[in-house]
Amino acid sequence: MILLMILSCSVFFSMLTFSIQRKHLLMSLLSLEAMILTLTMLTVCSLGLAPQFNTYLFIVLLTFGACEASLGLSLLVAMTRYFGNDYTNLLTMNKC
Repeated sequence: MILLMILSCSVFFSMLTFSIQRKHLLMSLLSLEAMILTLTMLTVCSLGLAPQFNTYLFIVLLTFGACEASLGLSLLVAMTRYFGNDYTNLLTMNKC
């Protein structure tokens, strides 16, 4: 019970960090990664009744988290090479 409350607070704080630190892409990616990991742990802890299903779900969620992290890192590197920084305000579609 205490672990579920801690994980819920962790999800809330990672969402708060994501909404506050929107200036840099790296901080946004780090908060998204923290959110994915805590949501994975929250799901695993709440579905502790079926161990076999729990293990498969844990592996699938961690795989999606790793794919999200690698895609975000590749976008960060490409953006840093192209623009020279990682400010998210450069990602607008209507550049003149």
